Parts: sequence; structure tokens; C-alpha cells
Amino acid sequence: MDKLVVIPTYNEKENISRILEAVFSLEGDFHVLVIDDNSPDGTADLVKSLQPAYPGRLFIEERKGKLGLGTAYIHGFLWALDRGYGYIFEMDADFSHNPADLIRLYKACHDDGADLAVGSRYVKGGGVINWPRNRIALSKGASLYTRIITWMPVKDPTAGFVCYTKKVLETINFNQIRFVGYAFQIEMKFAAWKLGFKIKEVPIIFQDRTEGVSKMNKGIVKEGILGVLKLRWHSLFTSYRKRIKN
Repeated sequence: MDKLVVIPTYNEKENISRILEAVFSLEGDFHVLVIDDNSPDGTADLVKSLQPAYPGRLFIEERKGKLGLGTAYIHGFLWALDRGYGYIFEMDADFSHNPADLIRLYKACHDDGADLAVGSRYVKGGGVINWPRNRIALSKGASLYTRIITWMPVKDPTAGFVCYTKKVLETINFNQIRFVGYAFQIEMKFAAWKLGFKIKEVPIIFQDRTEGVSKMNKGIVKEGILGVLKLRWHSLFTSYRKRIKN
């Protein structure tokens, strides 16, 4: 029991069976925790129906509604730490992240000594498929903007395909993580960097979803733009390190 993939879901019935099959077909005994936010399309019921096929490897936590991407991942992180997993992954359910790349992220941490491995679109060898030019420009601009404001040396700070080692998640004080949308991804990397952890970017090819509906909206973009400024200001007055009680 070493590797856990946390997959938040909301209306992913078109993808969830195939993504689970793809993860469980990998070498290395990956486990999966689905965090479902009360999907009205029956995603949670579908996952539960598949659990007998993957005994002791497929788990689900159901929440009462859409509570935000960040809170879903933190729920999953705490669940993983309680059960002693050494490597905890973030991954989308829609195949925008290639499940086969989980192995490369794992090796970056386990073999190459990274504390946090980021599946990056914007390092050599990375890229995107099926994105219009305006979306590529927006994404690259957001990444550059984030690096300028935060000084964080990560070329794809908004990436959501990540492997954390246990020690990173044990150290970060989740009560200081302020964002629940896509800015959550930036803040978690920023917290790890501020705490001195080694971050390695692994090139990936990001392919836009072909099934289901994208969760991207104007509110997410606004949170990202304003959130980076708030993040930089907040970091001047607080520590992301978890306090150890004597």
C-alpha cells in the first residue's frame, strides 16, 4: 500500500470506468480514491458498482455537494495520510492526463529524489492537444504571470497532474490553504516551494477532454488572476508549516 491516486469527480460517468481501468492496468499496484461531490449523473453509484472488481484498491468518499476542487483534494490527502500512503497523486477523470504518466511522476519522486513531481505542459517535451490558440495563450500567460508575481520556479504552476510524497503533505498546514478552485493548484506548489521541498517538472502531453463537460468558467479565471496577488500578500505574514504540538 504505497501509491494512491486521488480523483475528484462531478458528472464523470462517461469517463470514470475507463480511467479506473487504465490506472489499475498499470504496473506498480496503484490504488484509487474517488472523491465524488454528489454527481447527479450517478458517477458515485457507478464507482461503487466497480469496487468488487478491484478489491482493496478502489475507494470512494461521497460529499454532499460541489464543495470545491481544493477541499476535495485536501479531503483525499488527509484520507491518504491516515492510511499511510507514501505517494499521493492528483489526477483528472477526463483523460486530459494520461494515466501511463503516473509511473513517470512516481519515478521522479521515488528514483530521482523529488519531493513533488509536476506533470508539466510547459517544459521541453510537454505540450497540449486539441486546444484553441486563445486558450493556449491564456494558459501560458497565466503561468508566466504566476511566476512573475510569486517568484516560484515552476513553469506550469496551474498543473493538476501531480505526485506528492508523504512528507510534503505531512508538513503543509492545510488550514493555511485559502483557495478552493484552480488557484488551489498554484497555492499547493507555492507552499511546498516556500517550505524548501524539491519540485521536479515532468513533461506531459495534456489532451483536452473528449467526453463530458469542462468545468472551466470565468470565475475560475478570475480566482486565478486575483488569487495569485492575494497569495503573494498572504505569504508575507504566514507560514505554511504545520505546527507540531509538544
